[in-house]
Amino acid sequence: MYKLGIVNFINTAPLLIPFVRMGALEQWETVEDNPSKLNRMLKAGEIDVGLISSFSYGLNHKDYFILKDYCISATGTVGSVLLFSRRPIYDLSRARIVLTNQSETSINLLFIILEYFNGFEPFYTSGTFDDFDRDRDADAYLAIGDEALKLKRNLRDIFSYDLASMWYETTSLPFVFALWAVRKDSGLEGSLALSLLKKRLADSYTQGVKNLGEIAGMVCNRIPMTQGECLSYLKGIEFDLSHLKMKGLGHFFRLLKQMGKIPEMPQLKEI
Repeated sequence: MYKLGIVNFINTAPLLIPFVRMGALEQWETVEDNPSKLNRMLKAGEIDVGLISSFSYGLNHKDYFILKDYCISATGTVGSVLLFSRRPIYDLSRARIVLTNQSETSINLLFIILEYFNGFEPFYTSGTFDDFDRDRDADAYLAIGDEALKLKRNLRDIFSYDLASMWYETTSLPFVFALWAVRKDSGLEGSLALSLLKKRLADSYTQGVKNLGEIAGMVCNRIPMTQGECLSYLKGIEFDLSHLKMKGLGHFFRLLKQMGKIPEMPQLKEI
């Protein structure tokens, strides 16, 4: 039995809900967790395939294949990777920024935006929104996923910046937040089990896009937000790993290599 790791955020609902509705998948067991936990599980061999952060793939590319065709990405605004700041972003040159521990990709995207694009030299610490809220000396907090959506609705008198939008404004490229990665030592390459998984993912994405309004109604209360607001958000999430998405991913890795965040330029090997 192979193990598949899937993120259970609202932005993966168009995949996960149809996937579960179709019932058990032959030869596969599904594990749900946050991106950082799935990164660690795939690296440790606790799962065989995972929807992991792009940054984690970059660090461990020699051990993984990319499962082609699908990802979690955005061309412009994503809506759920947000920097909340007590000051305008141009005042964050020497700021103190609290970082969520749930996403390595979003953290490194923030490094690129603040340090590479703007030449800032902030101070970073890992923590929660409560840590940020209690510490009046902290200037900004990076949130992702459902937490970012909740904070966006509830916070007043604070600036918020969408990182995918800022990336697009500077590069004119989409941003890939998460990839489906396959462990090379899993023996899945060319297997029936991988073919079954690919078909299930294709069918799930097709059904998810077709029934996006219904799915928005099923998950909107997690925030809570209206069904219309949730549908608008989900329409901004893109799932195709196109040539342009691969170009954006490569640019992300090149910048990280220049900044010394990864040791080498990753190979983008798809299966």
